[in-house]
Amino acid sequence: MLTHDLALGRIIRFMSKTSRRVVFGVLLIVTLVVSTGAALGYLGRLTLVFDRHPGKPLAILEEVAGPPDGPNCSIDARYFDEDPDGLRPDVLQAWLSLRAKASEQGVKLCLNDGKRSRGQQQKEFDEAVERFGSEELAKQYVLPPDKSMHVLGLAVDIQPIESAKWVEKNGSTLGWCRRYENEQWHFEYDANYSTGGCPPMLPRAPGT
Repeated sequence: MLTHDLALGRIIRFMSKTSRRVVFGVLLIVTLVVSTGAALGYLGRLTLVFDRHPGKPLAILEEVAGPPDGPNCSIDARYFDEDPDGLRPDVLQAWLSLRAKASEQGVKLCLNDGKRSRGQQQKEFDEAVERFGSEELAKQYVLPPDKSMHVLGLAVDIQPIESAKWVEKNGSTLGWCRRYENEQWHFEYDANYSTGGCPPMLPRAPGT
């Protein structure tokens, strides 16, 4: 009986030590993963968002695709009015607020282009290179994926131009600013714009 009790005690002690090691190991792995993710996010290399696809709670924002198109803009059928799917959550809320404010003043904003994934942006860039004959010329109109604010979910292209002009005049109070002189339709969101105003426009998108 004594031998049995000693053996049982040793087993319990062994299992306790093993359990502590397992728990410690799991906690260590979780800590390393969280720390790595935080560091990459701080460096701007990784942006995590809630994914709309079931079973995928987190996704890298740059890989989240936006709609390739949408219904025709109701006031100018030359353009689309796509859903704002894939925009970063704060940008989506800012877009909805901007659209509501415009609607109150009788202005219709059509979202001709919003969120793009890296793959979507690369396809548009490749098509521009083919159309214009060189990457340098293409970059004046379409940026490669690593330069595009559309890929980051921070930019929208608003049409028609009369609507874009309204946003240029009224959008800064909600964080929206036109960024490039050669793109009347392109606006980017930054919460700081609502208090600090819009930065000076660039002649064209960076990367050219």
